[in-house]
Amino acid sequence: MAKVVGDIIIDIERCKGCEVCNAACPNDVLEMSQEVNGKGYHYVIKVNADCIGCSNCAVVCPDAVITVYRAKV
Repeated sequence: MAKVVGDIIIDIERCKGCEVCNAACPNDVLEMSQEVNGKGYHYVIKVNADCIGCSNCAVVCPDAVITVYRAKV
């Protein structure tokens, strides 16, 4: 059986730091950055490679700033 791995791309300039995606991630892949974007918000970043491509983060994001990619390995 093939293993599914995922990856995410975050549009940090559109992220307003609501942290809803953090709670939705089952593998604790996301964390808030210490830096701020152009609008002055702390944005979410990917902190580890344990993403399984479940898309929970993208589904709950109110601003649709997360794109999820999945691949079978």
